[in-house]
Amino acid sequence: MVSVDSKSPGDSPFRTEPTARDEAPQFVLPLVVRIEKSAPPARTDALETAARAVLTMLSDERALGDGEWAQAVRDWEDARIRKVVRRARGAEWRRAGELPGITLTGKSAEVRVFPPVPLDGWPRDLAKLQVSGTELEDPEPPVGADPSAPVLWLNPGVEMSAGKTMAQAGHGAQLAWWALSEEERTAWRDAGFPLAVRTADPAEWRELARSELPLVRDAGFTEIAPGLTVAAEGGEHFAPLGRLRRP
Repeated sequence: MVSVDSKSPGDSPFRTEPTARDEAPQFVLPLVVRIEKSAPPARTDALETAARAVLTMLSDERALGDGEWAQAVRDWEDARIRKVVRRARGAEWRRAGELPGITLTGKSAEVRVFPPVPLDGWPRDLAKLQVSGTELEDPEPPVGADPSAPVLWLNPGVEMSAGKTMAQAGHGAQLAWWALSEEERTAWRDAGFPLAVRTADPAEWRELARSELPLVRDAGFTEIAPGLTVAAEGGEHFAPLGRLRRP
């Protein structure tokens, strides 16, 4: 489970204090990353593709209004926000692709996102997939982030598996989505959800953690101790997200 510090008021499912959301039925957003032994994806591309997959689910017409996934999304957002990333290859990936969902393709990564399911009610073909084994590397250091697009900054002091980090990037992307107006969301979607996931340097992270930017705070139930993991910073065209002042 994850909680998030955000500038948004109200009964957010990411508020840190206990609320009625903790008593509601709990749901999870499943994501599956394709990791073939012979051609694993680059780590940063997998993180960014996962973040875009979450945004694509949130903006899909099936997840809105009276869409076929809308009630599942509402139930998920009424409880605590959970995302779990599993890995698949070969026949596992093909079976996952037969279930209702959306596949996002990056430069080297493929990630499939599924409508939310009850925490203890995963579809059989997804429940069998492994959470561990998502260790990925970047063949080359990632290039500088596009200053016009949002950046999801990772805490440099927290070590996480690629799968855990993909989920955290998804949380940051969701906070960014919530911070925007409908017009801004439409423009971002139509542009293909440009964004970057990068690791902040320690000095910059200290400033990010003290800023009013949306901050993801993990509850510490898996892999890591409780604490901040991601800061969502807006680009030149995303003023509502805020930007860190730099010299």
